[in-house]
Amino acid sequence: MPVDILQTHKLLASCEAELQTKYTVHKLHEATDKEAFLAGLGDLVRGIAGGQVPAALMDKLPKLEIIANFGVGYDSIDTAAAKARNIRVTNTPNVLNDAVAELTIGLMIALARRIPQAHQFVRDGNWPKGAFPLLTELNGKTVGILGLGRIGKEIAVRAQAMKMRVVYHGRRKQPDEPFVYYSDLAQMARDADWLVIIAPGGQGTEKIVSRRVLEALGPDGFLVNMARGSLVDEAAMVEMLKSRALGGAALDVFENEPQVPTALFGLDNVVLSPHQGSATNQTRNKMGALVVANLDAWFAGEPLISPVV
Repeated sequence: MPVDILQTHKLLASCEAELQTKYTVHKLHEATDKEAFLAGLGDLVRGIAGGQVPAALMDKLPKLEIIANFGVGYDSIDTAAAKARNIRVTNTPNVLNDAVAELTIGLMIALARRIPQAHQFVRDGNWPKGAFPLLTELNGKTVGILGLGRIGKEIAVRAQAMKMRVVYHGRRKQPDEPFVYYSDLAQMARDADWLVIIAPGGQGTEKIVSRRVLEALGPDGFLVNMARGSLVDEAAMVEMLKSRALGGAALDVFENEPQVPTALFGLDNVVLSPHQGSATNQTRNKMGALVVANLDAWFAGEPLISPVV
């Protein structure tokens, strides 16, 4: 008999199709009465495909063995609760590195050259009335990367191709990396022209980019957030962008997505993106395939491909 799987949210069509061919899939997100739905499944479900798994959900699934998260970030899963219950957790690393790194550089160029604003300037018929303002470039600037993990390294390679100097901050120095390491994030922000955030979310990094860090980055500095909105003191950031105490920001993530502070909408020193770091067909297909591959490996008694717990 096929193994029963709980799908917690909508997944890519290719992933859902493959799951359906191999497992008995129960879609929690489509249930009208979720409590009743779970009550009828509790003793059947052995795996979860997707995220958004608090301890309370695990408690309703006593036979649960594995949570295969769709995404590299797994902060929507209570990993401590999973570990305590001997439930394995996997994610989808590496397959999205290039897509996120590409968008990061794209947003940086868009912010430096005000590409969205320039596009609107032309469409509004303003060019015949006068030239668009002179702006800035990436080359010759210093980019400080908060989180030199797999994606951070790909961003660093691309930043170097743009003739930027790369420095980084993380939990520890990486001895095999050629970039200057800063143990103090505010000091790095003070010395950098750009601060790129690509560190994991969760309690350990909540508001790590504080007002102090933003003040260190200053009126000539640019912030790029590709990680989670929770890493930034969003209220302080909005206030400083409005007052120009912070030079600019390119934001792919926000604290309460999909709600975005409306104060950002009218600012010309901001570029906004709808959390689309990995949102390409090729990358999402690879992510979905890795979700299924982890489930397949577990139920076949083989080593997990990308375990986190």
